[in-house]
Amino acid sequence: MEVQELGSGRLLVDLGFRDLDGVIGSYLLPEEEGWALVEVGPTSCRARFLKGLAAAGVSPREVRDVLVTHIHLDHAGALGALAGDLPKARFYAHASGIPHLVDPSRLVASARRAWGPASDELWGPVLPVPADRLVALQGGESIPLKGNAALRVLATPGHARHHVSFLDEGTGSLLTGDGAGVLLPGARHIRPAVPPPDLDIPQFLASLRVMEATGADRLLFSHYGPADHARERLHEVAETLSAWVAIATEAAHREPTVASVAGALEAYERDRARREGEPPEFLVRSGTISSLELAAAGLLRYLSRPSDRGHVSP
Repeated sequence: MEVQELGSGRLLVDLGFRDLDGVIGSYLLPEEEGWALVEVGPTSCRARFLKGLAAAGVSPREVRDVLVTHIHLDHAGALGALAGDLPKARFYAHASGIPHLVDPSRLVASARRAWGPASDELWGPVLPVPADRLVALQGGESIPLKGNAALRVLATPGHARHHVSFLDEGTGSLLTGDGAGVLLPGARHIRPAVPPPDLDIPQFLASLRVMEATGADRLLFSHYGPADHARERLHEVAETLSAWVAIATEAAHREPTVASVAGALEAYERDRARREGEPPEFLVRSGTISSLELAAAGLLRYLSRPSDRGHVSP
């Protein structure tokens, strides 16, 4: 399904990442004159993105405000490539990410370290975003939406220092980026998104509390789609994240390698899936966007910082 109706004029566009449905999505929210868009995905999904806009009945010239939760390539990689396609749009990101959108060389290098030889094919070319079309966010800003509603910006670091989330005050929905993890369609459990290089577990947990304090009724995952019972879901992420940190710490004491930590995380997730009747293919599917090897690398890097060692609780 290329476009999903979410109610109140909100739409979810499936970007068809890796020719799979339900992995990366962009959200369209109506403004008084045009549309706001949250997340654009990687350049490798550009054609599918434009096709989704057309299927939604939205002209590229009607897109006025494009916001990304953070600058990782699966969320913001296509911004530069889309600058010409969306001629009326302003592009919003956290202030600390803006320099890397103007000059994405370090973003590309970081992605290649994380994903290896597959990186360029996965994400496509990453082009600079024109500096005069970028708007820096800090948290606390509001973007007006149709019907006297607004999209409120929340600073939610942890997954990355430049991560923000967006509260759609018109619907009580919270667009979480990677700040509340990954919940692909059909999966029962959220997978925390904890990649290198600047994972910060206490900030991650604090940001989950910030999200809960909004009183949002529904979470809108970039990976992927809507989920009700927001409070319970946010608690689930915090509990799983704390369990992962404990597992990673123990595994790293035995053998401080990505393979050791990833193996311990996989054993935990497979045991939980088996106990609760979740089909094992959801572990594999979640790995297409948030692999356990990447999580292990992020947790190992986090644990290697002396000040970060010790007990972590939600």
